[in-house]
Amino acid sequence: MTGRERPDSLGLWEATAALPERLDEQLEASQRAVTGARLPDPSAVHSVAVFAHGAGRTAGAAVAAIAAPHAPTPVWVGAGPTVPAFVDAHTLALAVSCTGDDVETGSAAREAARRGAHVVVVAPEGPLAALAQGASGPTASARVPIVPNGATERAHLGPAVVALLTTLSGCGLLPDHASSVGAAASALRRKRDALLTPGGPAEEVARRLGRTIPLVYGSDGVTAVAAQRWKAQVNLNAKAPAFCAALPGLAHDELAGWGQSGDVTRQVVSLVLLRHDGEDQRTAALFEAVVRSVDEVMAAVLDVRAEGPDDVARFFDLVLTGDVVSLLLAAREGVDPGPVPAVEEAGAGPA
Repeated sequence: MTGRERPDSLGLWEATAALPERLDEQLEASQRAVTGARLPDPSAVHSVAVFAHGAGRTAGAAVAAIAAPHAPTPVWVGAGPTVPAFVDAHTLALAVSCTGDDVETGSAAREAARRGAHVVVVAPEGPLAALAQGASGPTASARVPIVPNGATERAHLGPAVVALLTTLSGCGLLPDHASSVGAAASALRRKRDALLTPGGPAEEVARRLGRTIPLVYGSDGVTAVAAQRWKAQVNLNAKAPAFCAALPGLAHDELAGWGQSGDVTRQVVSLVLLRHDGEDQRTAALFEAVVRSVDEVMAAVLDVRAEGPDDVARFFDLVLTGDVVSLLLAAREGVDPGPVPAVEEAGAGPA
């Protein structure tokens, strides 16, 4: 199917291909916003709480994974309106919305502010942004914008990650990741060309997956979050089932479940392993053990390796690869990747 024949009513192909440029654009916008924002002193922050859902929650999970080896305070990520008991005046509450109008996130942000937390809204223009603009007092809310591009929430994951990293750096809770984001954007320009080339690596993965159900395995950290992104993008873009899990957890339970029904699973399930060169020896050995255990009960076992020297680059590399694969799966079936009527009919809003 040629590019002209791909149904794409919301412009997701173009938005996906623009990820490198959007990272650069978002970094500049975030740095400007953080420079002029009222942010808490790092000594006053004992915890970080991220409130979001959809792509915003994925962004929060990615930043929590990137921050884990560096941040002096824990980063908690939740969805929905519930605010955990630890949120208080020593909490930095990050209200993240890739649409700008998440009701649950707004509710959580207001409750966090009522408890004295310092709230930073990470969102494009909309009701949530207005929450920050109208705040006042010693813990007045601030806003770091997500630069929109006219596509759906799904296309805003990368900018949301950059906005969160820049905010935490501006608060003194993380090292400055600007150079990592810039290097990742440069590398993604080269990777994009390879992924979008006919017969390239993304097309080969999509071809081998075919109509089987992708089961995407990552490992603790950013590849686990990337596996969630792959699953969600196959669901939303290709309108097809997909599932994900992560090591080491899956080796304690899920792995045992492949001991039966191999005559069925080898017809319908393909395993995708998200790997990178920075894995420790234990993780590499677990991946090898997984392959030995399931090789005969899977339609295919595919290795997808992230490129890049750090977690920022690896995460964005896997995101771009998975996004293109999901679009190719949609194109193979003549499916428009944009609208998601099942989600909207369920009342979850646009995705």
